[in-house]
Amino acid sequence: MKRAEHPFQFVTAAYLTRIGNQSAANLGELREALETCSDASVFYHTFQSLERHHFLRVGFSNDFAHWIIAALNRGELAEQMAALDLRSYVALADLRADLLRVTDDFCHAHPRELERPAFEPFYFCESLEVTIPGDLQAWTLEEFRAGLNLLNHASFHFHFLISRLRLQLRTNDFSEWFEKELGLPYLAQKTAHIDIYSNTLEDARARLNQLIEMEFAA
Repeated sequence: MKRAEHPFQFVTAAYLTRIGNQSAANLGELREALETCSDASVFYHTFQSLERHHFLRVGFSNDFAHWIIAALNRGELAEQMAALDLRSYVALADLRADLLRVTDDFCHAHPRELERPAFEPFYFCESLEVTIPGDLQAWTLEEFRAGLNLLNHASFHFHFLISRLRLQLRTNDFSEWFEKELGLPYLAQKTAHIDIYSNTLEDARARLNQLIEMEFAA
């Protein structure tokens, strides 16, 4: 197996959460807050929500969809919110625009729903990301596999999904390293296509391990 020119540096990731000063008691207020809330809040309720619910194989993938079905009982809108695939976004501005578009389309079709009171309010939160380079490095695919199995869920999520925003590419830290440092484009492509919605994070890690084993056997 090839040795990389630059090692893969595993990062320890943690998140500090705070409740913001915005809330919504109906769909109209949610729409207004979506337009003005911080990027950190959009991130928390979408990308970070996926990590918090990493153990679920079914259900909605973001906090907005969760609230719309639980507090407003609007399954149609919740499904449309949940259908936004986070893997296709490399900028939070684009994700916010699509969240607003879906909400606006529903509101135009159902104007009476704008002011219908929710069973409970939605509170907008933010997360502060804290990342620390760990002691783990990988120069080879064998070393990478060993390090992969020592990552906590937040760190795996950081490298596997959140990296898309940092890289501004529809890929992840793992795939980038596989292709650029190890010359393994097929492994990189298959890794990038691991489904994060029908799999838990632990399932995704197991699938990545399986792909690495297949690379060793090739």
